[in-house]
Amino acid sequence: MMNRRHFLLGSFACLAACHGNRTSLRHSVTIARAASYSADLVDLIRRILVEHRVAVKGQRILLKPNLVEFSSSAPINTHPVLVASVVEAFISLGAAQVCIGEGPGHRRMTLDMAEAAGFFQSIPGFEKRFTDLNIDAVVLTRLPRPFSSLSGLYLPQTVFDCDLVVSLPKMKTHHWTGATLSMKNLFGIVPGAVYGWPKNILHWAGIDECIADLHFLFPRQFSIVDGIEGMEGNGPILGTPKWAGVVVAGSHPPSVDATCCEIMQIDPRKIKYLKLISRRDPAWNIGASRQIGESIESVGTRFALHPDLEALRLVV
Repeated sequence: MMNRRHFLLGSFACLAACHGNRTSLRHSVTIARAASYSADLVDLIRRILVEHRVAVKGQRILLKPNLVEFSSSAPINTHPVLVASVVEAFISLGAAQVCIGEGPGHRRMTLDMAEAAGFFQSIPGFEKRFTDLNIDAVVLTRLPRPFSSLSGLYLPQTVFDCDLVVSLPKMKTHHWTGATLSMKNLFGIVPGAVYGWPKNILHWAGIDECIADLHFLFPRQFSIVDGIEGMEGNGPILGTPKWAGVVVAGSHPPSVDATCCEIMQIDPRKIKYLKLISRRDPAWNIGASRQIGESIESVGTRFALHPDLEALRLVV
């Protein structure tokens, strides 16, 4: 029989082995070229989901695009053609339900914004699929180990009723955080009916800290970043168009965001919310992801930054 000493030695050995495996873990991130929104995006997204072995059949999927301001031309919002392609790809792979949810932080008329952004025109049956997360029924959700000054948040029931949250952000710079990508996109699930417009509580409690808090609340996520046409400069609203011609995707949002930063020639090791994530997740090292498809170097394009944020520039 194993005595206490052998048990403890065995336990320590097991922990050491697990620790060794965790520190060497590299999450996969797909970088795919897409020169325009007229490309076969449905096939591209379907191949990405299969490549990452995303469990789709019979699942309830919630797509969370980035819908910020009234615009049909400026690259502020996730392009509706990409959102439509993601809907079709999930349906073709056997998803039981594909819903779309968003809660804009600046405007109350969400459906009017969606119409102006082309969502009704591009996505068949959009209104039936869509939930305005700003006015959805809410659930009080505790933050077990918050980075921010918050102890909990009221969050939409719709988000918890799904099996998989799919973040569909636009690749953009941000005048405070440096970049706004798949994790910052989750700010749109915080309901305006509870916290107001804009959602200043997330600013007062710490923007980067709240990004990290929301990330850890949803362990089942997949990210698909619209980097076909992004935004540079004074983003996320007042910047200028920037064609990067890529779609970036993966099941580990921090790795996806770090990869996007490197494509934009922003140093992910200087992005505060990524540094917070790395402290909590010892299995992940910023910049240690495994790229599938294109290399970062082959698609990298310099995104202009707000003048106050030039220190975030990646030296290449």
